[in-house]
Amino acid sequence: MAQTTSLVYERRGETAVGLAAVALLVALSAYALAVGRAGKVVGIGWVAFAAMSFGTLFGVRADADAARGLVWGYGLASGAMVTSAAVFLVPQAVGYQPKLAGFGLAAGVLTGFAAHTIGHRLSHLDLPMDRTTAQITAHALSAGLIIGAVYAAMPELGAVLGLAIVSHKGPAGYAAARRLRLADRSVLPLLLPAAGVGIAAVAVGLLRIPADPAVDAVVFGFAAGVFLHVAMDFLPDCEVGGEIHDVVTRHEDGHDHDLLDRLRTQAVASTAVGALAVFAASVALGVV
Repeated sequence: MAQTTSLVYERRGETAVGLAAVALLVALSAYALAVGRAGKVVGIGWVAFAAMSFGTLFGVRADADAARGLVWGYGLASGAMVTSAAVFLVPQAVGYQPKLAGFGLAAGVLTGFAAHTIGHRLSHLDLPMDRTTAQITAHALSAGLIIGAVYAAMPELGAVLGLAIVSHKGPAGYAAARRLRLADRSVLPLLLPAAGVGIAAVAVGLLRIPADPAVDAVVFGFAAGVFLHVAMDFLPDCEVGGEIHDVVTRHEDGHDHDLLDRLRTQAVASTAVGALAVFAASVALGVV
């Protein structure tokens, strides 16, 4: 009985945090639009929110064939993110100052690793969120900070770059919702990372950052590094001891070698489809 009561309070806390994040995003967006600043960032933040929420709805409804769903959710996200970073961020950074861009990229990869590790440690604390939500929130805030910094430094940029960067939010929401569903947990806490991109992006976008080629090179390089790290973290791991293997073991009649081999092939296919989706969208929008 005590355990049930504790779980109820925990879920209420998770829901409260998610709803508070949405309210904060609404307030920041209203202020930014009222003062006539960060309008593009506001739009990008809400697109990220809608995409992740939409992906979450699909993830929570799909309860069969769990391992295959995770493979495709993670694969689409990682393929889209690798392509977005390589096509939209790296060339922009190198175009300013190649060496500084390289330092920024290295710093981004290492910072992404640090954020992932700290997010994992925070998940062990008594916080109103589970490990999945804590880690994906750390990723979302990192993405938001990068988007806000990029558009604050270069407000003349079109919205396509930001939309390409958040192109992974739908698959990420789908995969996270599936993971929570398998753990018999509520998906409402995912409102926090869904709103987190916009919260961080709008907050930073409201700052006035002077234009400087050296700063821009580091910012874009850093952004590329963080996203490449996050993309690698999303790659579907079908090896023994990985998350996909654990799902197969728990829900697919034990250690099924044939199924794991098929999932490895689908992991490669899903990342390719994610990359091609970004390419197709870029062609359609006239970006490349």
